[in-house]
Amino acid sequence: MDDSGGVQMARALKHAALCLMLLPRFLLAAVMLWLLDFLCIRRKVLLKMGERQDSPDDPPVCVSDSNKMFTWESLRAVWHGQKLDFLKSAHLGEAAPNTEVVLVQERRQVRILDCTKGKRPLVLNFGSCS
Repeated sequence: MDDSGGVQMARALKHAALCLMLLPRFLLAAVMLWLLDFLCIRRKVLLKMGERQDSPDDPPVCVSDSNKMFTWESLRAVWHGQKLDFLKSAHLGEAAPNTEVVLVQERRQVRILDCTKGKRPLVLNFGSCS
């Protein structure tokens, strides 16, 4: 099934708007990773973190250039994580999403808020089936 030109244009505009909204947050995170790669800054940060640790059993803090934080993989992970965070349907302080769930005993799909009873809170158990 081919999409019409209007649908493709709307999809492209949606992706462009998303990129423009995420770009400032992404660039800030990229600058922070870049700054942490400077040896002197990393040494200061890590040594300050080492001063806070009270346990004599902890190994000494070691700073090396072999473990870079500003890499393509880390930037890709930051971009993906920020995109997922922005597009999630549940947000703190807002109404919960009313997604579909399957009732195990009856084997039928219902909306999650259809399972509420009066003013009692709804508790979901995401258990393991293994």
